Amino acid sequence: MPELADILDRLHVVALPMRVRFRGITTREVALIDGPAGWGEFGAFVEYEPPEAAHWLASALAAAYHPLPDVRRTRIPINATVPAVPAGAVAEVLTRFPGARTAKVKVAEPGQTLDDDVARVDAVRAAGLAVRVDANGGWTVQQAVAAARALTADGPVEYLEQPCRTVAELAEVRRRVDVPVAADESIRKAEDPLHVVRAGAADVAVLKVAPLGGVQTMLAIAAQIDIPVVVSSALDTAVGIGAGLVAAGALPRLEHACGLGTGGLFVDDVAEPLTPVDGTLPAAPVTPDPVRIAALAAPPDRRQWWIDRVRACHPLLS
Repeated sequence: MPELADILDRLHVVALPMRVRFRGITTREVALIDGPAGWGEFGAFVEYEPPEAAHWLASALAAAYHPLPDVRRTRIPINATVPAVPAGAVAEVLTRFPGARTAKVKVAEPGQTLDDDVARVDAVRAAGLAVRVDANGGWTVQQAVAAARALTADGPVEYLEQPCRTVAELAEVRRRVDVPVAADESIRKAEDPLHVVRAGAADVAVLKVAPLGGVQTMLAIAAQIDIPVVVSSALDTAVGIGAGLVAAGALPRLEHACGLGTGGLFVDDVAEPLTPVDGTLPAAPVTPDPVRIAALAAPPDRRQWWIDRVRACHPLLS
C-alpha cells in the first residue's frame, strides 16, 4: 500500500467537458495518479460514498504502482455508445465511433418514454448497427418484459443490460423474455460480485475495471465466471480506457464488442483521442499529455475536494 503523502504528491485533478449529458452530468471530474509503474485513474462518481469509492482508488493505485498484465490480443472491438438523445441525433453520435458494428443504447431515462427508446433503437438499426440496450436498473420486471417485446419488434437485441435493480428481478426477467440479460451494477456494486452469476440471473457479465478494484482483480473475477464477459468503461478518461483495453486484451476469451469507446463523449481528453480502426482500439495503456492535463485542470476547490476524498478512502484499503 503506497503512503498517502506519496499518492497526493502524484495527484492531478482534471475536469473534462462532455458533448452531451451522460449519467446526468456535463463535466467529468477524475483524479489521475502519476505512479512509478504508470498512470492510474480515480474517477468514482461524486455521489459515491468512501466505502464504494475506495474500490476505484484501489484500481488507480494498482495501475500506478504495479505492472499491468500481458495481453493475449492486441486489438479490441468496441461498441458505439448512444446516450438518451432524440432519435434524430443518433446519426451524429454514431460518427464518433467509426467502424463500430454494435451500439449500446441508453434506455429507461427518467422523463422519457418507451416510445422514445424504440425510436432511438430503430435509428441505430437504420444506420446498420447491431443493438444492445442499457437500462441501468431503471425498469420494473413488468416494464422490462414490455420493453423487450417493443424493442425487438423491428429487429433483434443482443442483450438487455441491467434491466432491473436486483438480482431476483434479473432472474425473473431472464425467465420471461427471449432476449439475453446482462448484469452490470449487480456485479460492480455488489458485496459478492459473483452472486448474480451463481443465481442464474445473467447471460452476460459486464465488468468494469475501476469499480472492481483494478485490472488484476477484474481478471480474477472473470476467471470464476462461466458466461461471456464484456469489458466496459465507467465514463473513464483515456487513462482508464487504456486500463480497460488491457484487461480486455488479457481475457482468455472475448466474444462481444467492449464498451470502451466512450472517449468520443468528451469534448477533450487527457491524451490524444484514440481513433478506432475497423471498429477496434489497441490493447495498451495510455500516457496522458502534460499540456492537456494542465489545460483541463480542475479549479482549486475541486482539486481540494478530490484530495479530501483520497484521504477518506485511503484508510479503507488496508
